Amino acid sequence: MLRTFSKWAGLAGLRIGLGVMSPDIARVMMGVKPPYNVNLAAEVALLASLEDREGLVERVNAIVDERDRMFSLLREVPGVRPCPSQANFVLCQLPPGRGKQVFEGLASKGIFLRYFSNPRLEDYVRISVGLPHETDAVIETLNSVLNDQ
Repeated sequence: MLRTFSKWAGLAGLRIGLGVMSPDIARVMMGVKPPYNVNLAAEVALLASLEDREGLVERVNAIVDERDRMFSLLREVPGVRPCPSQANFVLCQLPPGRGKQVFEGLASKGIFLRYFSNPRLEDYVRISVGLPHETDAVIETLNSVLNDQ
């Protein structure tokens, strides 16, 4: 299992996380990782973040609450089927054949999602949890793009 510290620990951009794995897999991973792959600034930020347990719990709760709100709002968008999620994003199935068009339409309006060009996922996008006003903008723009056919 790999886990990033980006969202819940507030350390986006520092490229820091952790891995829990068997000793055999850990040996393989350690054999291919570059030396000094975590810089001192990231290490100091991580330790400071972990000391603020109350702040961490508040951030996790805010992310979970906003994810659940976003999921509920996405369920109301005609033609969109959000998949239940325990992560900091929601995977959504879009109307058949509209995945790339919706992705490009949102991008043209400054909203960038993760689009999957794999044939089995071509009508899916991944929407990361953001702040409430960002969720509202995604929902409003998604409705607009879907209605523009």
